[in-house]
Amino acid sequence: MIKNKTAFVGSFIVFAICMYLFFPFPNTAMKEAQFVFMSFPIQDQEGYKLLGIIGSIMFIGAIILLFRSLEKYRFRIVFAVVIVYMFLPNLLIATYQETLANGISAISYDGNGQCNFVTLDDSMDAECNLVLHNRSDEAVTVELEFIDSLFTEEEDMRIESLMNLAGPYSVTLAANSKKHIHLKELIDLSGVPDHIDSGTSFGINLKIKAGNKTRIL
Repeated sequence: MIKNKTAFVGSFIVFAICMYLFFPFPNTAMKEAQFVFMSFPIQDQEGYKLLGIIGSIMFIGAIILLFRSLEKYRFRIVFAVVIVYMFLPNLLIATYQETLANGISAISYDGNGQCNFVTLDDSMDAECNLVLHNRSDEAVTVELEFIDSLFTEEEDMRIESLMNLAGPYSVTLAANSKKHIHLKELIDLSGVPDHIDSGTSFGINLKIKAGNKTRIL
């Protein structure tokens, strides 16, 4: 099945390097990305990302190398490897968090947070819902901060970060547990320029802090 063992092994070495370049831990590399290929951010608000382009080229090269190293079942194996590559980082992170990680490093977030905003004269009715998961065997307390999305940053408009005006938010997660976090605030908008009037925001980006450690989720 393997025609060239050197090329076969070499392809997986290149795959490992590609994964290392933008491994999504402890912070996500996707927050600022406008265009992404596989796990590689190709372009952000500052322009093209050279490292992301190099990673993409290396990934395509690894695919070609793997394809040429095989004698049989080429398309099946290449397809299977790409699928595994897509899910392996999250599997490795979850395994690390459940076995070795502690404190803030053991916290995971599915990225599905949602916030609703309704302006009321000089104030705003704001409500956010999100779920954090503590995968460690000890309770963890973190300070939660909201980060504006790339789109709103480009438009110089505050949306999600308006929640920070009523913060900081201290959240304690029990060991090996998921916690649904529901925040409802009446935010004073006097003296706050360039804010959203009303709307709903999905896929909320977060910053969590504990002591001198910080992570972007």
